[in-house]
Amino acid sequence: MNIHEYQSKELFKEFGVAVPNGSVAKSPSEFEQAINSISGDTIVVKSQIHAGGRGKGTFADGFKGGVKLVPRAEAADTAAKMLGNTLITKQTGPSGRKVGAVYFTEANSIKHEYYLSILMDRASGKAAIVASTAGGMDIEKVAEETPEQIAKVLVDPDIGLQAFQIRKLAFFFGFGDKELQKQFKAVLGGLYKLFWTKDCSMVEVNPLILTEDGKIMALDAKVSFDDNALFRHPEIQALRDPAEEDPKEIEASRFGLNYIALDGNIACMVNGAGLAMSTMDIIKYFGGNPANFLDVGGGANEEAITQAFKILLQDEHVKGILVNIFGGIMRCDVIAAGVIAAVKNVGLKLPLVVRLEGTNVEIGRKMLADSGIKLTTADSLADAAEKIVKIVAEENK
Repeated sequence: MNIHEYQSKELFKEFGVAVPNGSVAKSPSEFEQAINSISGDTIVVKSQIHAGGRGKGTFADGFKGGVKLVPRAEAADTAAKMLGNTLITKQTGPSGRKVGAVYFTEANSIKHEYYLSILMDRASGKAAIVASTAGGMDIEKVAEETPEQIAKVLVDPDIGLQAFQIRKLAFFFGFGDKELQKQFKAVLGGLYKLFWTKDCSMVEVNPLILTEDGKIMALDAKVSFDDNALFRHPEIQALRDPAEEDPKEIEASRFGLNYIALDGNIACMVNGAGLAMSTMDIIKYFGGNPANFLDVGGGANEEAITQAFKILLQDEHVKGILVNIFGGIMRCDVIAAGVIAAVKNVGLKLPLVVRLEGTNVEIGRKMLADSGIKLTTADSLADAAEKIVKIVAEENK
């Protein structure tokens, strides 16, 4: 789960990480109060969407830049051009994201910009702190072109962040002064505590800045959370912005379904994340394009499967559906019953290919054969993928 910059900065402040003063506004009536809470003759006006590259983005009406440094007198007018407008960046895709909030912050005189993030390193099972002296840039580009500007420190979760690791990164950034080291310790220590305390999947500051008057602070903030741990954090769940998420994904989560929309036209319903990834790969291998990732899990019942079909059919780009189930915990006869009921309930008219294997597979196949619903069965994953790709291609010539 992602949250907005202004929400991330509130968490930063809670954990002792210095950030510029700021105030959010969600309607024009809130602009004046928000602007008045910020000192200085210059105000930074920042569109709030769950995507990077805002500063270089373009709005649907041609207005340039989702982050603007403007004189105080122009802050309200600039915010009015952003709020409710659709911002298109390299991360949003051509459809862009509608701006539902604008964040006003104080301007800072920047001496240097840095990059700092914490995320899990799956290979080692440790937290990875990634730092770069080239802040404000895409970290991927820095890693590719100037890898010497990046430092990586692995932190054992059983031991925690150690003083020598903080010093190592402080000297990497060039913070030799004791006061700067003290500030950096507070920043990195706070970020690390936030990362573990709130079950984050990533905490990112880009840029982390050193101001001309010697202050270290997070100029931007991005925090994402492990969805599987949200049950422990109702205060984090309350920060969710449904307007920033695909309605189909929200609906799927209500029924315990793991759904992610893609840009293809062949919908997939699979049990197990690994099998779902394999199914999408093989659809691509045979020349098709998957429309989604959908894992119904090991305990899906008839209601969940029916809802899964309804969610798949909400995507107007879907031209065919592939159901690929390996019955281990999930029995094939239960899946068959769910598929039959779902197809009848939703009145499915699209091509449907079903591949079942595993526990009670013969019973499940017989149920499908005797159901009277129009579908194509398959004997293997490759067979199923090849069939659905061929059927969809023929019907959409």
